[in-house]
Amino acid sequence: MNEEVRLTAWVRGRVQQVGFRWFTRANALEIGGLTGFALNLDDGRVQVVAEGRRENCHRLLDWLRSDDTPGRVDGVTEIWDTPRGGYEGFAIR
Repeated sequence: MNEEVRLTAWVRGRVQQVGFRWFTRANALEIGGLTGFALNLDDGRVQVVAEGRRENCHRLLDWLRSDDTPGRVDGVTEIWDTPRGGYEGFAIR
């Protein structure tokens, strides 16, 4: 369960202009050991890419699906892959 993974999640709902990316970054930093980014997409979704231990990525995904996020999350689609690296910290894009 401690293997390194890459999580890519697309979050839909009212998730732009509500601080969603900032809180996603804050949560990733609180979980610790995650690198990646949160990015607003033109279609209103937020894309989240996180690399790190599988259990930490699952914790971030659980938070994305929880009622603790800003705005309103209507759904989250995710894919799992092997890490690609190249990230320094967790950024807001």
